[in-house]
Amino acid sequence: MLYYIFRFLDQFGISGSHLWGYISFRSILALILSLMVSAWFGEHFIKFLKKKQITETARDKEIDPFGEKKIGVPSMGGIIIIVAILIPVLLLGRLRNIYLILMIITTIWLGFLGGMDDFIKIFRHDKEGLKGKYKIIGQVSIGLIVGLVLWMSPDVKANLNVEVQSQGQEAVVRHSAKAEKTLKTTIPFVKNHNLDYSEVMSVFGKYKNAAGWILFVIMTIFVVTAVSNGANLNDGMDGMCAGNSAIIGVALGILAYVSSHYEYASYLNIMYIPDSQELVVFFCAFIGALTGFLWYNAYPAQVFMGDTGSLTIGGIIGVGAIIIHKELLLPILCGVFFVESLSVIIQVWYYKLGKRRGVKQRVFKRTPIHDNFRTLDSQLDPECKYLLKKPHTALFESKITIRFWIITIILAAFAIITLKIR
Repeated sequence: MLYYIFRFLDQFGISGSHLWGYISFRSILALILSLMVSAWFGEHFIKFLKKKQITETARDKEIDPFGEKKIGVPSMGGIIIIVAILIPVLLLGRLRNIYLILMIITTIWLGFLGGMDDFIKIFRHDKEGLKGKYKIIGQVSIGLIVGLVLWMSPDVKANLNVEVQSQGQEAVVRHSAKAEKTLKTTIPFVKNHNLDYSEVMSVFGKYKNAAGWILFVIMTIFVVTAVSNGANLNDGMDGMCAGNSAIIGVALGILAYVSSHYEYASYLNIMYIPDSQELVVFFCAFIGALTGFLWYNAYPAQVFMGDTGSLTIGGIIGVGAIIIHKELLLPILCGVFFVESLSVIIQVWYYKLGKRRGVKQRVFKRTPIHDNFRTLDSQLDPECKYLLKKPHTALFESKITIRFWIITIILAAFAIITLKIR
């Protein structure tokens, strides 16, 4: 909104209005504004939640040995994050940008889905919340919408990167002169960084392009669902998910910036994606909102984000990565989310395997994996066999959280440098 006002004023030579044409200026403003909104709105919203008794009423002592202190802490704090993202984006972003529109729709869609889950848990006193099948339908639906829009919209284009080597000279990266629809995506550790979905589906012959787009839509659905569920599983300790996601947001903001900058894209030998610079504004708002939320969510938490926040955060990360053709970097960048999800899958599979043979067995003491580190040996089932029992004592929540943050920082840095490792 403000972008269009000041760009209009710039036509009349009004001093300072030209600054709104710079992505760096708007991005920093979005970061500052989202921090301010998150901090100010968060304080008043927490008071409102307490007044309406929208709080945690019980904690599972077997999973969280320090959980008694968290009874009465307000939930549904993800609304703070969503508001702190949307206000700066609506004020400072170019709202006609297709990528920004998709990010806004994703935020609202998954925020509503997570809000329904939290509403059922709190007001209907159903600890299971929204039924799993409905949650999956909601995640698949937004993934399908994003995939189809990226397939069919004429505004979604990229300039492909190609290495050109002249005789006696070093190879130079050139981008195609004309932006075009493409099924290529960035893949780490490969010479030219590109994987073509249509080539993966070459078995379909002359229909490989259509099959490639179908594969792309399926991949989009999978990524959005997997990352949002991974973030949801990671949201189990004070500040854990918000801190990890803010770090991932920094990395995605950097990747969005270099993808939208012709010279940086050439230097890194990646696709140049016109108009994707608006994602930098969005991710700066995302980082600021999460950092401001940490003011209240860091240990000991004054508010929990609930599924309203965690599902939204994961969806934003997944859709943002897909738009800039970096979805194949997510297993590295979101390594913590990936391990959280994998630990649950392994635990369930191993338990069912033992159940068929009449044996009670588990791999970890608890899952998701962060719960493993705060579970005492005295809390374990004496009739169950555990493959991994370390650590034998429960670590404090703040220590586990900060260690996970450190791991995410390392993974984020590694995800970025993979663009030069080939």
